[in-house]
Amino acid sequence: MIGSMFVGLLVGLLAGALTNRGERMGCFGKMFLGWIGAFIGHLLFGTWGPIIAGTAIIPAVLGSMIVLAIFWRRGS
Repeated sequence: MIGSMFVGLLVGLLAGALTNRGERMGCFGKMFLGWIGAFIGHLLFGTWGPIIAGTAIIPAVLGSMIVLAIFWRRGS
């Protein structure tokens, strides 16, 4: 549980930094974003790349970037 929380936060922070969106989401928002992004990334891109705590990082970040691009406006 702690591992998935850490990975979700890491993925959410990476996606937010790469897209410049969701700056005001907070830690729990970015963790939730990382979880949703990992789910969507796994569905769309499969499991490849480095794996931490059972989560493939590259597809998870790509999925999180997609979620951010669709749902969050810049500066919100």
